[in-house]
Amino acid sequence: MELGRLEYLQALVTEFQVTDSADAKEQVLANLANFAYDPQNYEHLRRLQVLDLFLDALSEDSEALVEFAMGGLCNLCLDKANKEYILEANGVEPIINCLSSSNEETVMSAVTTLMFLSTPQSRAQTTALPVVECMLRFSLSANRRLSNLATLFLEDYCTPLQVEEARTLSKHTAVGIPLPKD
Repeated sequence: MELGRLEYLQALVTEFQVTDSADAKEQVLANLANFAYDPQNYEHLRRLQVLDLFLDALSEDSEALVEFAMGGLCNLCLDKANKEYILEANGVEPIINCLSSSNEETVMSAVTTLMFLSTPQSRAQTTALPVVECMLRFSLSANRRLSNLATLFLEDYCTPLQVEEARTLSKHTAVGIPLPKD
């Protein structure tokens, strides 16, 4: 008997919750992140509370779990209901924390997710001064993907005043979020 889409996703969520194997958890979370790419799964993933699962996984010690959770959120936040849920669940702060990851894919997904989550109501949070400072540093990265994405963030989501204020503050401090390893 073939499982339906909802039942299959439920089986994945259950496996994630009951397994003691770190490898199995990573594989299941990677699968859920991939399923989050398909808009046909959005409602099922909301119903199964996968957004909470992803948000919770952002605080895990495993870089792989954080990477897959961040990728899943990035895939899901294009949907208006998912975006609203993430914003209402105070998801922006843990996403911002992912900007300091040494994992390039986690950082790229975090930057992209902040772009997707930017609304007139959330912009104060998604483009807070520390985020803008971070994007300025990322825009100088030798990593072209990161540099281009950060530049796009600065140009499309930040005001010139925000960028100038971050530039001024950056001149006075050497402390900040480290660049991901190339």
